[in-house]
Amino acid sequence: MSEFQDLYQQVILDHNQRPRNFHALEGKVRRSEGHNPLCGDRLTVYLDVQDGQVRDVAFVGDGCAISKASASMMTEAVKGRTREEAEALFRVFHGLLTGDQVSPDDPRLGKLVVFAGVRDYPVRVKCATLAWHTLRAALEDRNDTITTE
Repeated sequence: MSEFQDLYQQVILDHNQRPRNFHALEGKVRRSEGHNPLCGDRLTVYLDVQDGQVRDVAFVGDGCAISKASASMMTEAVKGRTREEAEALFRVFHGLLTGDQVSPDDPRLGKLVVFAGVRDYPVRVKCATLAWHTLRAALEDRNDTITTE
C-alpha cells in the first residue's frame, strides 16, 4: 500500500471515528439538510455567518466513513473563512473529485487532498461531496434538502 493510501485511510478513519464539529448549533444560524439516497447518508449542516464570515460551522447526521470524514474536514476547512473563500474552496474540492482540472498539488486543498483518490469511484464522489453541497445551500441561506440524485 502506498504512503498516500495509508494516509488516506488514517485520516478518513480518524475523522469518521472522531468527527470534528459534530453537534448542532443553536440560535440564529443557517441550516441545510443533505441526503444521498444511494447509500443512505443524511446530514444537517449548521452555519453561523456574521459580517460575511463563517464564524462557526457544525454538522450532525449518519453516513458512511467517507461522508462523515468529508463533513468533519469540511467544517475545519471553512471555519473562519469568508463566504467567498468557503465558496471557492467548495469549487476546488468539487473539481478535485470530479476531475475538473484541479491538481492534488493545489495548495488550497491542504489536508483535503486525501480525498483525491475518491474520483476513481464515481459512487463515492457523491458521498464525499454531500456535505459540501449542503454547505453551499447553507451559505446561500437556502433552508432546503439537498440530494445527490
